[in-house]
Amino acid sequence: MSRYTAPFAPGGPAAVDAQIARRLLSIAMSKGGDYADLFYEYDVSGSYAYEDGILKAAGRSVSTGLGVRVRKGDATGYAYVEDFSVEAMERAAKTAAQIAEGAGSPAPVGLDPVDTADRYAVAALSLDLPGEQKRDLLARADAAARAADPRVQRVEASFAEQVREILIATSDGLLVRDRQPLLRIGVRVIVEKDGNRQSGSSGGGGRIGWDYFDGKTPEAHAREAVRQAVVMLDAREAPAGEMEVVLAPGDSGILLHEAVGHGLEADFNRKKTSNYSDHIGERVASDLCTVVDDATLANSRGSINVDDEGQVPERAVLIEQGILRGYMQDRQSSEFFHVTGTGNGRRESFKSHPMPRMTNTLLLAGPHDPEEIIRSVSKGVYASKFGGGQVDISNGDFVFSLTEGYLIEDGKLTAPLKGVNLIGNGPDVMRKVTMLGNDMELSDGIWTCGKEGQSVPVGVGCPTVKISGMTVGGTQIG
Repeated sequence: MSRYTAPFAPGGPAAVDAQIARRLLSIAMSKGGDYADLFYEYDVSGSYAYEDGILKAAGRSVSTGLGVRVRKGDATGYAYVEDFSVEAMERAAKTAAQIAEGAGSPAPVGLDPVDTADRYAVAALSLDLPGEQKRDLLARADAAARAADPRVQRVEASFAEQVREILIATSDGLLVRDRQPLLRIGVRVIVEKDGNRQSGSSGGGGRIGWDYFDGKTPEAHAREAVRQAVVMLDAREAPAGEMEVVLAPGDSGILLHEAVGHGLEADFNRKKTSNYSDHIGERVASDLCTVVDDATLANSRGSINVDDEGQVPERAVLIEQGILRGYMQDRQSSEFFHVTGTGNGRRESFKSHPMPRMTNTLLLAGPHDPEEIIRSVSKGVYASKFGGGQVDISNGDFVFSLTEGYLIEDGKLTAPLKGVNLIGNGPDVMRKVTMLGNDMELSDGIWTCGKEGQSVPVGVGCPTVKISGMTVGGTQIG
């Protein structure tokens, strides 16, 4: 059994049971709130940084507390404490209750425990393993990168781990617990040839234990980072202009996540600030495109057994064969739209209020062979790996940079390209999908999503995608 057990868990020093939760909820509802919930969290995180053969940094942190939310109409009262004494918890409940005025509502008659699936069963938490084992893991990555190519000048390897235990109780009678493990490895290298320096990176992980490294070794990540960097030594300047673009499977789903996914979060549509507002039932993409948000995938970085409002998520179909079917909902938005919630209410920590957030957002596979897709392009760009980007949620306009891309000439991948930026509009790009591969891949657990100052782990995925036209920002050629 792991030694990382929440203090509010059964048998813990500040164990919370249904009786305590009912009392706090009664106080939270005492001013006449419409709804209240309690969010207990215990978060233990560790990190290691290994640079140029030396463990440069190692750390561990613990965060624990209670957040109390009370809703009255469209208004929300929120308070949190990091102290599990009865006095402190009651004080937080009274503070959050001030959003309402008047006669109170009784506490729920009963709090019914919710049974959830176990989408990330872990035999042993990495946090339970000695730090030397993690240092040695990163040393293996460093050694493998240096052995892969003599042009390697610098190696940086990192490892991050976490276990998050939560308890949620709601005024409508839910009581649910979850333990969420998470780990991630990253390797970055710099190579140099004749004064030309290029970088490459690789990483992965998920809600999984140390057995992740049975299939994805640190050596494999190191060699992939070196491969990317070496390829870029011979990269040519990217062409510029409107052309066909093919997205590689897997991590290219980050473009879908940013340029389309955020616009499908219900709060933006409730406030009518999304390009998808008021378009349910209308065509918003090519009929090849079906987009889902799926929290149920085993061990994926974005998967959850329960969301941060106590709702059990299922796969939410957002776009079906090009038709907009729905949004990702939290409790407040689902009530506004009079629809069933999708279990997408997420928050960074007990200090934060929940909002609609993505989990694992995927463009599902299509009918085409990936090689056939590339053969169909006379001249275009193959987007293999994405870097940073910017998106305007209100209209879907985006700019993304590529860390690895190739020129497509006469149906073949030819020269590697540098300085590639993809410029476009999310809904417009979805309408221009003309071929969709049968090779859907899920990203290997590297992505974190930010929204209104809150960060949560997410997964992305897509097959090979052909887009009939997109603006490529590079070097103008005549």
